[in-house]
Amino acid sequence: METLRARDVHAGDELPALDVPITTTLVVVAALASRDFQDVHHDAELARASGAKDVFMNILTTNGFVGRFVTDWSGPDAIIKKVSIRLGVPNYPGDTMKLTGAVKKVDGNEVEVDVRGANSLGDHVTGTVKVQLP
Repeated sequence: METLRARDVHAGDELPALDVPITTTLVVVAALASRDFQDVHHDAELARASGAKDVFMNILTTNGFVGRFVTDWSGPDAIIKKVSIRLGVPNYPGDTMKLTGAVKKVDGNEVEVDVRGANSLGDHVTGTVKVQLP
């Protein structure tokens, strides 16, 4: 992967979209890997009893995909400095989260990216990521 340089980035630049298919396995394994043992992330019956339609993705997994989305674009020499996200609708198995984003601001070698992850229900995650580029 080629190294992205701050001098080559401009406000308004769009990042390549990333489609994340949401599967039950992804939801369960990622929740357990992040040590989130809340039943709504691994037990469909208990998730439905709490009002959800199925198990759903936890915020730690969402945060990980937001980071991956930005670093897939920015390259291996980038350093994530800050992630600020807000969750919206759940990510349920059988759906796809499409991550999109654009450069909001460039200040020296620090770049701020607006990020949106949407599925068929609407926005699952919105926020900003600050990344330091060489």
